[in-house]
Amino acid sequence: MQLEDKVIIITGGGQGLGRAMAEHLAGKGARLALVDLNQERLDEAVAACEAAGGQARAYVCNVADEAQVVSTVAQVASDFGAIHGLVNNAGILRDGLLLKVRDGEITKLSLQQWQSVIDVNLTGVFLCTREVAAKMVELKNEGAIINISSISRAGNIGQTNYSAAKAGVAALTVVWARELARYGIRVAGVAPGFIETEMTGSMKPEALEKMTAGIPLRRMGRPQEIAHSVAYLLENDYYSGRILELDGGLRL
Repeated sequence: MQLEDKVIIITGGGQGLGRAMAEHLAGKGARLALVDLNQERLDEAVAACEAAGGQARAYVCNVADEAQVVSTVAQVASDFGAIHGLVNNAGILRDGLLLKVRDGEITKLSLQQWQSVIDVNLTGVFLCTREVAAKMVELKNEGAIINISSISRAGNIGQTNYSAAKAGVAALTVVWARELARYGIRVAGVAPGFIETEMTGSMKPEALEKMTAGIPLRRMGRPQEIAHSVAYLLENDYYSGRILELDGGLRL
């Protein structure tokens, strides 16, 4: 799929990896619908996309809220007249061990910690994909849906909720690739490893050093490298039903 003038929705598009993806795709001439909860961040991202040479609009939406997702996708279709792609990037972290024992006292991972991550990182992907795919079929727009999974889908200590959600996203990528191919819609995914973001930037230097020591390339990935991979998956019309791991060789 050539990205010039194609309409792509990016969830979590106001900041971090989502904004990096948006700016990269804007540079290729894509028309972008950026979805996030923070209006100020969205406005900044829209301005950055326009400076990069693309067209962008901002949409405030909670991807875990069915009514908001239905309304937002309909609005995007009305505003742009088409939808050719979706990047399911929105996600949150609520890390914690399943059980922690200190001085004989047991602390458990709360249901709220579990549910909030599942709601956004898994249910949100389901809702956005369902509505966007339906609208693409309705409009007879072929294209691609890219899911952002994670190498944590294989299981990562302290991430019961996140690992479960990202494993689910990887499985759904295969299911939807098989189901939606008949409509000219490809579905693929990217599984990033440790990436330089605001979250990792706030970590203590010794923690960062320990994290990067286990990566064969001896550094974290850059947001632009994830953006480059997302663009590749959107553009390559024969890539579907697979997850591209981008982790510097961490999972050898």
